Amino acid sequence: MKIKFVYPLWPKLSRQTEFHLPPHAPVCVAAAIPGEVEVVFFDENVQEIDFSPDADMVAISVLLTCQIPRAWEIADRFRNMGIPVIFGGIAAMLHHEETLDHADSVFLGEVEGRFEEIINDLNNKGLKKVYDYMHNYPDMDLIGPARRSILSRDLYNYRGVQMVDLVHASRGCRFNCFPCCTPYLGGRNFRPRNIKSVVEELEQIDNGRLFFVDNSLAQDDEWEKELFRALIPLNKKWISHPIKDDDEILDLAAEAGCWYVYQAIMDTSDHIRQRVRRLKERGIGVEGTIILGMDDHDEDYIKRLVDFLVEIELDLAEFTVLTPFPHTPIREVLEKENRILHNDWSRYTSGEVVFRPAKMSVDKLQEMFYYAWDTFYVKESREVKMAKLFMNVMKKERNDFTPGRNRSGRKNWTSRNRAWKQP
Repeated sequence: MKIKFVYPLWPKLSRQTEFHLPPHAPVCVAAAIPGEVEVVFFDENVQEIDFSPDADMVAISVLLTCQIPRAWEIADRFRNMGIPVIFGGIAAMLHHEETLDHADSVFLGEVEGRFEEIINDLNNKGLKKVYDYMHNYPDMDLIGPARRSILSRDLYNYRGVQMVDLVHASRGCRFNCFPCCTPYLGGRNFRPRNIKSVVEELEQIDNGRLFFVDNSLAQDDEWEKELFRALIPLNKKWISHPIKDDDEILDLAAEAGCWYVYQAIMDTSDHIRQRVRRLKERGIGVEGTIILGMDDHDEDYIKRLVDFLVEIELDLAEFTVLTPFPHTPIREVLEKENRILHNDWSRYTSGEVVFRPAKMSVDKLQEMFYYAWDTFYVKESREVKMAKLFMNVMKKERNDFTPGRNRSGRKNWTSRNRAWKQP
C-alpha cells in the first residue's frame, strides 16, 4: 500500500523573513503508520506536489486555519481521480464540519495506536466519514520517535544553514489563554512524555539544533528540572516556548543548551522586563511574541509597547494581529459582540485584521501592525538580528569543545548571588 502524505502551502506574514521548518505533525503521524506501508511526503511550502494517481490514499495534514482552503483544493483534485482522501491535524479538527465536504474521512484527535484501524477500513469496508478520538487521548507511552526519514532534509535550510528539528516532550496545556485553541484540541491536563523516551528520540536526531514545540514547558516544576537535567549530556542547542522563571530552572535550562525562548509579551510591566533580563543574563536569547489589537490597545499604546521592546533589547520580535480562530475563548466573545468581519479562512493569517477592534478602526490596526514591524527593525533588519542569534549559538557550540568551560560557555558559577560570572 502507498500513501501520499501532503502538507499544504500557507501564506507567510508579509514582514517576516521567509524560512521553512520541517513540519512536526506529519512526521509524528507517519510514525504511527504501519511500517509495511509506503509513505511519500510532500511539503508544498518547499516542493511541488506529485498529483499523479499512483497512491491508495492521500493523507492531508493541516496545521493552520489559513492552510485549510488550499488543503480543500488539493483534496478535491485527488478525489476527482478516485483516490480517497483523509484529513488530520489541528486545522482539520477546528474546521472538520466544512472539511467533510472535501474529504472521504476526517480524523479527529491524536493518532498513536489508531492508524491500523484506518488501514484495515481502507482495505475492507472503506473509510469511516469521521474517526472521532477528540479528548480520548492515547497512552503517552505509545509515542515513539517521529518518522523524520520521510522528509527531504536538504529543503529545510536558510541561506545554507540547516534549520532546527521539531520535537515535543509533552502534550496538553493546563493554561487557558484567550487566543489559544489548545484546551479544545489537547485538553487542560498536562500530559508529559516519558523523559527516557524523549531522550532516546533526541539521540537519533543528527541535527544539534532543536525546537521543543510544546505549548509550554513551564507546567510542572519537577518534570521541567528532570527534563533539563536529562538534556545536559546530549549537548544539543534548543529553542522552546516559555520556561519557568525560577532560578534553578533557568540555570538548568542554560546548562542544558537553551538557545532562545519564545516569550509572550502582553504589556510593558516590570515583570516582563525582569523576565527578559533574567533569561538574557544566562545567555538565553528572547524572541517576543506580541499580539496587537486587544481591547485595551489604541495607537498610542502600541507605540509605547514597541518602544518598550526596543528598550529591553529583545533579540527578535514577532508581531501578529489578534485572530479569532474557531474554538478559542476570544472567538466566542467576538461572536457574541458581532465583531467578526468574515470567515475567509485564507485571510486568517494573523497578519490581517478580521474583526472590529475596540479602540481603533480596522484600517488603523492594520497600519499599526506594519508600524510595529517596521519600527522595531528600523536599526537592524530581522535578517541581521537572526544572524546574531545564529552567531550566538555557533559560539555556544564552539565553547562546548573548549577545555575548562562548561556547556553554557561560562567559566564560573556563584550560587550565592545566582549570577553567571563572565570570563
